[in-house]
Amino acid sequence: MMPPHFEVCGTLRRDLPDRTYLVMTHPTPACSICRSSELESFFRLQGVPVYCNVLWDTPHEAKLCPRGDIELTFCRSCGMIANAVFDPALVAYDPRYENSLHFSPLFQEYAERLARRLVHDYALQGKTVIEIGCGKGEFLALLCRLGDNRGIGFDPSYVNGRVDSTAGKGLSVIRDHFSEKYADLACDLLVCRHTLEHIPDPAAFLSGIRHALGRRQVPVFFEVPNALFTLRQGGIWDVIYEHCSYFCPPSLAYLFRQSQLSVRGMRGDFGGQFLCMDAANANGASSGPAAREDAEDEVALILQDARKLGQEFREKVEYWRKTLQALRQSGKRAVVWGAGSKGVTFLNAVREEGIEYVVDLNSHKHGRYIPGTGQRVVPPAFLQEYRPDVVLVMNPIYRNEIQSNLRSLEVTVELLPV
Repeated sequence: MMPPHFEVCGTLRRDLPDRTYLVMTHPTPACSICRSSELESFFRLQGVPVYCNVLWDTPHEAKLCPRGDIELTFCRSCGMIANAVFDPALVAYDPRYENSLHFSPLFQEYAERLARRLVHDYALQGKTVIEIGCGKGEFLALLCRLGDNRGIGFDPSYVNGRVDSTAGKGLSVIRDHFSEKYADLACDLLVCRHTLEHIPDPAAFLSGIRHALGRRQVPVFFEVPNALFTLRQGGIWDVIYEHCSYFCPPSLAYLFRQSQLSVRGMRGDFGGQFLCMDAANANGASSGPAAREDAEDEVALILQDARKLGQEFREKVEYWRKTLQALRQSGKRAVVWGAGSKGVTFLNAVREEGIEYVVDLNSHKHGRYIPGTGQRVVPPAFLQEYRPDVVLVMNPIYRNEIQSNLRSLEVTVELLPV
């Protein structure tokens, strides 16, 4: 199987002869939120796994996993970033999709802190909460337990029995995508975490939510990956096929305002890796245009960062290829810690055959194999036997937690943040 190919692409305009431009074979695209045609193509990956969070039963199956292409475009009008060649037909979520982070004590602490904040801010005591894209239900169960609330979740990948469905006033999950056909389900807070980035038409998605809420005054809370972290803080391994939409503060604010959802507040969290949006249904009254003019300077700065992504990606891939080859040639063994999107993207980009194992705390991933490259996922205790020399830390925010795990296992290794 050919490794992923990446390149820096020029703008979709072809009026400057001194640059290399990508020839588009699909219809002229428009921004998925403001519908502008002022798009600049700045980054491309070919042949990447369609799913980072679906693992496989054998290395052979993993290496033959479905693949797709990524071509990121930047809207010079509102700052939206999207995969212009995303094919929704390649992606279907079901119980095999395993992206839970709740096996990490650090992430558990973050999730509980966030849940307590929502319970307090929205007076969620004995109320009803709807969560769109609830995954395996961990966060919704937290909201139920902490406020004695009732939870209604929507997610095709939900698996029965992973959480206590009797917490609070009970939790029920519908294995379906949320739509207006569920408009009769009233709630006191609507939550949607790490789902919007999977939606190819986020404007239509939010419009559907607003119509489903009708004229009820309902607060909403959204959380998405922060594309600024990807562009400015070295989070380049977060570019994955499942994520067809990438949000920075100006584009997220614009999306909500144009969808007649009043923005109450937006902030970064989890070390700047997430964007949190508190908003409310505007009850049919426009919260005003997104005032793209007010964000022009910020959008222009973000575009400059986007134009550097391809070069940074290329340099980091080359650096890690050389580093891992040197480790292998010196007889040292390395493992990757983190079998999520970052680890999968890294392994598929670097293609270093010397790495045999990926460590993860999520027990539902153990014994499975990484899409595209076929490394086996193992629990931390495996390292007591394997005794690697180096652990590659895919997300530096977990470094202290990883170090604590290794110390408890009496495994001494060098930690290298990727």
